[in-house]
Order: sequence, then structure tokens, then C-alpha cells
Amino acid sequence: MEKINAKLLNWASLLEDNTREQAERTATMPFVEPHLALMPDAHLGLGATVGSVIPTVGAIMPAAVGVDIGCGMIAVRTQYDVSDLPTDRRPVREAIERAVPLSAGAANRTVSRDHTEQRLKDLTERAEQAGFDPSTYAARWELQLGTLGSGNHFIEVTADELGRVWLFLHSGSRGVGNRIAQRHIKVAQEYCRRHFVELPDRDLAYLVEGTAEFDAYIGQMQWAQHYALLNREEMMDRVVRQFSDWVGGDVERLEEINCHHNYTEREHHLGRDVWLTRKGAINAAAGRDGLIPGSMGTASYVVRGLGNPASFDSAPHGAGRTYSRTAARRTFTHDQLRAAMVGIEYRDTDAFIDEIPAAYKDIDQVMEDAADLVEVRHTLRQLVNVKGD
Repeated sequence: MEKINAKLLNWASLLEDNTREQAERTATMPFVEPHLALMPDAHLGLGATVGSVIPTVGAIMPAAVGVDIGCGMIAVRTQYDVSDLPTDRRPVREAIERAVPLSAGAANRTVSRDHTEQRLKDLTERAEQAGFDPSTYAARWELQLGTLGSGNHFIEVTADELGRVWLFLHSGSRGVGNRIAQRHIKVAQEYCRRHFVELPDRDLAYLVEGTAEFDAYIGQMQWAQHYALLNREEMMDRVVRQFSDWVGGDVERLEEINCHHNYTEREHHLGRDVWLTRKGAINAAAGRDGLIPGSMGTASYVVRGLGNPASFDSAPHGAGRTYSRTAARRTFTHDQLRAAMVGIEYRDTDAFIDEIPAAYKDIDQVMEDAADLVEVRHTLRQLVNVKGD
């Protein structure tokens, strides 16, 4: 850990100058107390750095929480070993692609499953309690429950170091969460404008606790976080079913972990209650299990938190980008992507060039930097990868 200044601690050995400067700006906000913690995968983000843990007192910055509210991971360990699996993995990839709508804007045609209806009932009741109608943000929010999205979201069949098969996926609160975030980022910017607040970056605009604007954001943000959690559960139910059909037997869920890595919660740290925003970070409290994915074609990790107080019981959420999507498309080729994915069943298309592993930080270096934040329980290697364009 490097102490950059009194309000900024850093666990990233690979830290670009512009990322450091962005984190320094965020740390100067007067309600950030006592310091901001940069995770090993830190990289440039909107307003606040992706891979930062931000404790605030009396205020929250909606852009620091991010536009994919509640984005995170879910993993299930099955009773199967790699040796139990059929040789041809293409059928399970295609079956998952049929069961889970992929890509930005994708939605289910209808709601027909009992488990989907139960989750939607839960979400409808929670929205009523929060005093808002999700349909004002996204008319199809109900039909998007159980959909993946695009970018770095994925579904994978993986195997750990003992050859045990895990099902693993990454997604968030979809279109409704994004629109909730975008709306409240604008509300925060307008709030600061009305109160003549000068900001080092307009995306550090904030809402003050005790105001109607703050309360509305908290209620809707917490709803979106729950939507993201249930969205992952819904997709995992479908993935389990397709995997079960492929292997020809039921799936025992021997272990299941579902964790956010873009979210805010009320927590107690270093002697005081704070709003703790983890923008690209997981909860790594002592003994708590978590998930840290690499990029497509590299390892992911099942971890257990060490409860490091200086990091606010947090750890990295993944590899972190070193190339923007545009830069990656300029730099890498389809052939290089194919070489990186040798041995993994995936949809072979140049649409995924911007997700090539070389566009990300070295996940092994990230995990080395996180040695005082988490212990590694299992290392997962991809067998099958599913992504949306």
C-alpha cells in the first residue's frame, strides 16, 4: 500500500498518471472522510476512478456510484468435474445464448417462469415502498430481468484448480439502473449549480443528506442494487437449467456467491458511520467470500476477505482496463483474440476485440497487489464463454 497523501491510499502498483490525478481530485471533496482507497485494478472512470472505495459523510456523489448500479458477480460450484462434461462444448454455449437475452437493450419476449414472476413481485413491492415507478425510467424493466447486456458482462462455465466445475456470470441492473443513475447525476449537477458549488469535475456533483433529492436517490439506488442482485440470480437459474440438460443430470449448488462491485451502503468504519461507495470494488470483510473476475481468456478468483481496515474491508473487482474500447479496436486484431481464446468455447466474432485480455491489466499482478486484502480460495479457468455484442 502506498500513501499518496493524507486523504489517498493506493494498492495499485500499475497506476496511470491520469488515474492518479483523478483520484486525487475526488479525495479533495470535503465530505470524503477519512481517505479514499484505490484498489489494485484502478483505472480512469466517470468523475471518480473505477476501482476506488469512497467513504463519505453527509453526501453522496451519484456518478461515483456509477451508471451500472449494483453490477457484480454470481458463481455456483456444481458437483461435476471436468471429466464429467461432454467433449463438445458448443451446444451448451448455444443453449445459454438462447436462454439468456444478450447485448445492450435485449429483453425477454414474455414473463413465463414462476421464479421470474416471484422476483418481479418482490421488485414491484420494493419500488412502491421507495415511492417511485420504475417504468418512468425503463418501460421494459420487467422484461429485462434475466438479461446479460454487453461490454465486459459475461457468462462462463469454468473449472477450478481441482477440476471442479463452476458456473460464473457478471452483470448489473441493466437499462433501468442506468437511467436511474443518469437521472440522479443530472439532479446532483443541478443541485450544485443552484447552490453555487464549484466542483473540480462536474461529475463529482453530490447530493446532501437530509434533502429530498438525497432521499429519492438512496431509495431508487437501493432498489436498483436489488434488481441487479436478482437479475444475476435469474440468469443463473437459466444457466443451471441449460447446463443440466447438457450434462444429462441435475445440478447441486454446493456453493453460491453473489456480490456487488458498483454500489453504496451504510457501513461503520474506523470509528464512524459512513456512506461507503465501492466503485469497482467488492466487500472483503474478514471471512466474507467474494469474486474477482479476470478478462475473457484469463483466470478469475474466488476469494475470502481479510478485513483490511485501511481499505474499508474492500478488494478489487477485476483486472481493470489499460486500453479504452476504441484504443483496443485500433491496437488488436481478430487473430490475436483467437490466439488468446485457444481452448475456450466462445462465439468467434470480431465484435469482442475490445474485450481481448491484452486490453486489461495483468490479473495476476492485481491479485498480488491485493495480498493484504483477500486470500485466494480458488482459481477458475474458462471452459465456455458467452458474451453479448
